[in-house]
Amino acid sequence: MVYIFVSGLFIFCPIEIAHFGECEENCKCGCNAPKFEEIKPFPILDQLPGVHYCINSSPPLMIAIALGFQHFLVALGTTIFIPTIFVNQVGGSNFQKVKLIQTFMFVSGVSTLLQSSFGTRLPSVMRGSYSFLIPMASIIHSKRFESCSNPEKRFESAMRDVQGALIISSCFQLVIGFLGLWRIVVRLLSPLSMVPIVTFTGLGLYSLGFPLLIKCAEVGLPELALVVLISQYLPYYLKKAGRVCDLYAIVFSIAFAWIYAIILTSSGAYKNSNSETRSSCSSDHSRLVSAAPWIYIPYPCQWGNPTFNAGSVVSMTVAALVASVESTGVFLVTARFGSATLAPASVLSRGTGWMGVGTMMAGLFGCPTGCSASAENAGFLAMTKVGSRRVVQISAVFMIFFSIVGKFGAIFASIPLPIFAALFCIFFGYVSSGGLGFLQFCNLNSFRTKMILGLSFFLGLSIPQYFREHEIASGHGSIQTRARWFNDMLTVIFTSHVTVSAVIAILLDRTLPRENDDGRRDNGLQMWERFVKYNTDPRTDEFYRLPFNLNSFFPPV
Repeated sequence: MVYIFVSGLFIFCPIEIAHFGECEENCKCGCNAPKFEEIKPFPILDQLPGVHYCINSSPPLMIAIALGFQHFLVALGTTIFIPTIFVNQVGGSNFQKVKLIQTFMFVSGVSTLLQSSFGTRLPSVMRGSYSFLIPMASIIHSKRFESCSNPEKRFESAMRDVQGALIISSCFQLVIGFLGLWRIVVRLLSPLSMVPIVTFTGLGLYSLGFPLLIKCAEVGLPELALVVLISQYLPYYLKKAGRVCDLYAIVFSIAFAWIYAIILTSSGAYKNSNSETRSSCSSDHSRLVSAAPWIYIPYPCQWGNPTFNAGSVVSMTVAALVASVESTGVFLVTARFGSATLAPASVLSRGTGWMGVGTMMAGLFGCPTGCSASAENAGFLAMTKVGSRRVVQISAVFMIFFSIVGKFGAIFASIPLPIFAALFCIFFGYVSSGGLGFLQFCNLNSFRTKMILGLSFFLGLSIPQYFREHEIASGHGSIQTRARWFNDMLTVIFTSHVTVSAVIAILLDRTLPRENDDGRRDNGLQMWERFVKYNTDPRTDEFYRLPFNLNSFFPPV
């Protein structure tokens, strides 16, 4: 038995030989492979190239305003979708729906300003989190609200219960963020475990893509085709106008698809359709616009004083934990798309604390869910190649403005949801590919790496799918105990693709033995160690330093 040196590699040949010449004749390990020109791998880069404006740079003012408006449009999909789910389930009025959308938009704008200025300092848009939908639905269908026959009073009672649960759950995020506890969790990561976390941040939201788009294929499919055509093909064929197509593909495509939907609606295409088709395809939301006030400033406790229920608080707190995990994945990929170095653990912990401030505001002002970082807006950064912090702050101003001027906000809320679903197909795909980009720091020839990646990906898909299919088939979750809050708590965890894959990847990466000392490099940990602490790399301070010399008062570690 010998080891043979071929093309820079030691290959084990399980043949007992007397002469090397016999090995060349009889070896079945590829020893006689023909010689080709050596293929050089692509360089490993800790900052993504090709970005036109990084985090600290800003495009010209008019371009920044146009891009900020498009960020507002991208975030509008979730801002409309979550309040619509809440109102449809609880049975509120159009006026309550408009107020809920305006409040959601206002809180998202303020939270985005705080996060981009004092949190992670990344160009991350904050919006409502889908992690809170399960405890939200559990509160709506709670027995304590079944006796209320008046839909509007039932809406207000359920909303006050949601508010109380959000206020307490936000304290959890404030504690783990500002006390640095989340920093301890983040330091357990490596580029290998970041791969499933970031990938499922986009891939885990697949139900908001084509399944939502196909509810109105005649509007959603043209929107999807237009975005791809304008952003990817036209820049190649229209050299002079190529940059315009890159930057403004969203506003052009939404305008075309929206006008097309208005024409279909006005021509009576959906007059004889069922209610689900009309709600998905129709652009006639005149009742929504008429119910919206011209000027409305959201204020705390507008639905009444919050009420507190122990079971709701526990399930919402677990949802806040899941939202923190998912937002960490968004922050990591946003740093890549903004051509910054990886955010240190202390910066990610600081961002989680400010996300708790956003969830606290959502509870005080009366939103149906807490806050999290927007994966769709992170994907928009990749499409435009503009990772400017200033652009995202301008989008926050648009959110606050249109939340106050209610009529205009209601007009934008009339955009059919399948148009946004078409955008989600592209943006969530960008985020997923950003997660796969962390593989460049890992050794893909290691079977240990393959084990961790394979199992975390497969179970990250399989376990949440089981829980969802069981709920669809039986009408209730797969976990059935007398404590409904306990059922909701476990369901929130096991239906989150990001959380399931993160737990498995981190557990395996930290416990699986390595064959030798060199195996420590297989998961890319040597690269993460350059950025996990704030002062290790000099570029970190350039990207993540707090304004107004606040680092001297709140020193990161």
